[in-house]
Amino acid sequence: MILSRTAATFAPPVMEARRWLDGVTHPADRPLINVSQAAPVDPPPQALRQAMADAALNNDDAHLYGPVLGLPELRLELSQQTASHYAGNISPAQTCITSGCNQAFAAAIAMLCTDGDEVILPTPWYFNHKMWLDMSGVKSVPLPTGPALLPDPDHAATLITARTRAIALVTPNNPAGVEYPADLMQAFFTLARAHGIALIVDETYRDFDSRSGPPHALFQDPAWHDTLIHLYSFSKAYRLTGHRVGALIASETRLAEVEKFLDTVAICPGQLGQHAALWGMRNLTQWLAGERAEILARRAAIAENMPRLEAKGWQLLGLGGYFAYLHHPFALNSTELAQTLVKQAGILCLPGMMFHPETESAGARQLRIAFANLDTAGIATLFDRLERVTLP
Repeated sequence: MILSRTAATFAPPVMEARRWLDGVTHPADRPLINVSQAAPVDPPPQALRQAMADAALNNDDAHLYGPVLGLPELRLELSQQTASHYAGNISPAQTCITSGCNQAFAAAIAMLCTDGDEVILPTPWYFNHKMWLDMSGVKSVPLPTGPALLPDPDHAATLITARTRAIALVTPNNPAGVEYPADLMQAFFTLARAHGIALIVDETYRDFDSRSGPPHALFQDPAWHDTLIHLYSFSKAYRLTGHRVGALIASETRLAEVEKFLDTVAICPGQLGQHAALWGMRNLTQWLAGERAEILARRAAIAENMPRLEAKGWQLLGLGGYFAYLHHPFALNSTELAQTLVKQAGILCLPGMMFHPETESAGARQLRIAFANLDTAGIATLFDRLERVTLP
């Protein structure tokens, strides 16, 4: 039987988890705590919404097709701010705008790979990366990360074959939250360059990294573009999830190939979202710093509450970005536990089994908590409920 491209992969995990809510009633004194998806639920700040309204009303071009690779002004601003952030050198011609960061990954894979090629993904992996590789006829080669949830370059080297086209890393990591050290990133860059393959680095959550200064030095290499493909998202920084604005930074040669994909799939990124991202980059630096501070405060609240769960046998495996990644103490596998938590505790989260291949057992004891939409009081309530969970 010949499968279609979409039949080659699994159902979207977040949508599958939402179906667990069907028929479940949550009492008024215990409303649902939804920590299943890493997306801001609040709208953009008022000033940014006003800027979008002004663009919609006064800029006729905002309603027309735009350049396939994005607004020149946004590409320039992104190249300058990214170069400043990483203390490197990036030109606007090495920068393009995409319809969300998932599309940036899809474009990178379309540009790099053909049927039967391979991409190395550390596990637990970001499931949408795995899904796109499945639908592209590209083999996902899992790279287990072990207890520290950090991928090992030496292990990755043993997985490289003649069909390997890239290694894909996410830092701060989704789903594990772990921030990859600079020397680890450098080791993977060196490995990829030595084998003539690409290093795809998805830094969707870079604005919420707890470290100060450049998180790595990859852009400081004058020839970074021969190896590095960098992905970014404006969704989390400026609460623009519904407007789908992401970015891809790579060599001009690679962007010429990416342009073919983007022109065919969407023609151009949404204009209003791009104008919003540009206004945000130019005007919301201090506001974004406040958003980062709040996320770091919520991260600290997770750490402060963990001893309560540790006394019950839980472990905190990873923490950062928008995520806490937990090891649970129960006999149920993580999918069964996540479904039980919906009914028993009013908590919707994702099981670790959604982030691992079926051949890896680690996911059966893991849960992902996307905590960014809980304030510190909400985090305390979450831990109250988890602490009271009792299972045979």
